[in-house]
Amino acid sequence: MILEIFLAFQEFIGGTQDSDGLTFCRHLNLGVIENVMNAYIQYEEFRNDILRLFINENAEYTHLYMPNYRDYHLFPGAEQCFSEIKFLRCIGKVKDNTLSMLTRTCKSIKELKFYTYGNDYNCGIAKLIENQKGLFSVNFLNDFYDGGSSRKIIENSLIKHADTIQYFSICEQPETKVLTSLVNLRILELISANPYIELRWDNIKDLTLPSLHTLIASSIPINCLINLIERSGRKLTKIYYHHNRSVIDNKEIIQAIYQNCPNLMYLEFLYKNENSIDFEKLLINCQYLKRLDFCIYFYYNVYNVHHRSSFPWDNLFNILAKSSPPSLFEFVFKFTNDNPKLESLKLFFDNWEGRHPISLKFKKESYHYDESGYDGLIDLIEKYKKKGVVKKFIHYDYDEDLDFLEIYKAKKAINNPESVGNIPENVVNNPENIVKNSESKATSILSRFKKIFFN
Repeated sequence: MILEIFLAFQEFIGGTQDSDGLTFCRHLNLGVIENVMNAYIQYEEFRNDILRLFINENAEYTHLYMPNYRDYHLFPGAEQCFSEIKFLRCIGKVKDNTLSMLTRTCKSIKELKFYTYGNDYNCGIAKLIENQKGLFSVNFLNDFYDGGSSRKIIENSLIKHADTIQYFSICEQPETKVLTSLVNLRILELISANPYIELRWDNIKDLTLPSLHTLIASSIPINCLINLIERSGRKLTKIYYHHNRSVIDNKEIIQAIYQNCPNLMYLEFLYKNENSIDFEKLLINCQYLKRLDFCIYFYYNVYNVHHRSSFPWDNLFNILAKSSPPSLFEFVFKFTNDNPKLESLKLFFDNWEGRHPISLKFKKESYHYDESGYDGLIDLIEKYKKKGVVKKFIHYDYDEDLDFLEIYKAKKAINNPESVGNIPENVVNNPENIVKNSESKATSILSRFKKIFFN
């Protein structure tokens, strides 16, 4: 049975086996393994036997995902198989002896992700950080609001890598000047742990990052975001921000972008129709744009209750067709279940004709037309694909697992093969594949685990 489990685990994490059954896998996710064992294996002895298949002197990992379930340092060969890791994800309260082993043996971690919960964390993490050579990516996540002293210790250890860190992500306002020290930072992610509480973020108010290329921000103070764009925007090529801000706040952010970011290529932002004039100025000023992601949230009424207002697709499509720079032809629409009418899409495609073929992606929980609406949409898309106007037209769910339009095509081909119309030949000939592919690999493999343990 242990061999069957081993083979199933190997397939789950993408590894292969040689003739002796030894793994060549370089990514070890102990969290996934522990969760599966906790669900299906009752006896601790069996769990240790399984872990020994992965933690031994013959294994050599570059990526390690470390929970805090047990003392992994006790497994023979642990130091050897973890000594060359380049990527580490762990939680702040990892066990002392395991952390000491990692600190002692790991000197070449390049990417670090760690999570802290309240003040319950292991201060030895700071020593682990200090011991690394060439650390360039740090993702610091926490869910506490009163652990300033905890963050100071960790942030001070990061300052020692100021010359090499190029990616930094944090979800709480920093307690030190750690960001000021990161002179070579290229990617910065500032995400508030609680989107309903706007913290002060005092230590980034006057921040200047001359090498910054990508800025990702959510739920940080408007003045901090604008100052950062104004002081560091000349080299910015990617900006991602969204929050349910006021029309005035959104206007100021858009203005800061088109006045300070001439090299912008990718933008994800909150779109409000009231800001359409400034949005058009952004299209005119940012001539290197390649892709726009529109975050279109629910509108609120005066009682702060969600209601779904009809989104003004015609106005947005007219602006895009009129003012988009030649390099811009990819658009993504998120967080809206309001469908553009077929007439609006047709007018948009007609106005776009003669430009680079357009790619449209709608990411939403559902995309509901009646059957005639879906048929009309399919016919419309296929018509403009043949004319060279449309390259892609996709309806994803939020997790990007399912393309609703492709599923509809497949079901139609299965149920009504005589009425496939403009459905592509590959879907007509193999409709079952579209449906089958909607099942995730993890689900199918977990079913194998159930068969192993319960049969």
